[in-house]
Amino acid sequence: MPLHSLVAAARARLRAARIPSDEADLDARLLAEHVLGWDAARYFTHADEEAPAGFADRYDALVARRAAREPVAYIVGRQEFWVLSFEVSPAVLIPRPETELLVEAALERVDARRVVDVGTGSGCIAVAIAHERRDVRVVATDSSSAALDVARRNASTHGVADRISFAREDLFDGLTGAFDLIVSNPPYVPDGDRASLQPEVRDFEPGEALFAGADGLDVIRALVAQAPGRLTPGGALLFEFGFGQADAVASLLSGAAGLTMLDLRRDLQGIPRVAIASRE
Repeated sequence: MPLHSLVAAARARLRAARIPSDEADLDARLLAEHVLGWDAARYFTHADEEAPAGFADRYDALVARRAAREPVAYIVGRQEFWVLSFEVSPAVLIPRPETELLVEAALERVDARRVVDVGTGSGCIAVAIAHERRDVRVVATDSSSAALDVARRNASTHGVADRISFAREDLFDGLTGAFDLIVSNPPYVPDGDRASLQPEVRDFEPGEALFAGADGLDVIRALVAQAPGRLTPGGALLFEFGFGQADAVASLLSGAAGLTMLDLRRDLQGIPRVAIASRE
């Protein structure tokens, strides 16, 4: 059977699993490319060929996982972020495009030399910053040893392991000294929103990296409270937050002793996503 016929059948199966049609179409192709070891260009030029021996069974197994709503990134073990390919596993959140806004804002802080990435997960933020700024030293923390193992491998893959140190810590616990820049993509989903999340998120991504109390701000409150004592004079705190939390975040930063809110950066849809504050 031609490859395109098998992929068409997979698209229909994923749509039947209530995956949106555009996502189902893309996922069916990405899984085929993963099994084949091909890029998109080769797939499109060879999709009318007969499927190689063994392809159908391997492909069907992966499509079944996706139909059960497992994220494609976990199935293939990779996710693109900041034009880099990152290893991911169920131990870490899958990097999202909106988090690139946090990296962009961090890179604008040209005077930063010592950076800490709080709750590093896959290490995507720390690695992206170190990849772009060869003069920066980053400390990446996480409370999960499994997440740190993934982050270490990503740092090694992208040639920045010598400039990132990893620590199993909760926020800043166990760290010494002050930092020019604190960055974080903390958990910020309210506990009560669990049932409304997509199955891909609710059932597969690590809950400790998603949920943060009744209003989703428990970790952010702790981050804001501790940041002034961990920043150099003029140093900056940057963190991501969720949809609908902008007013609460602005109020929190406005009332924080030792911090001045500078900006709430918006994504391409005009939604506030990243808070920027500096130590007075």
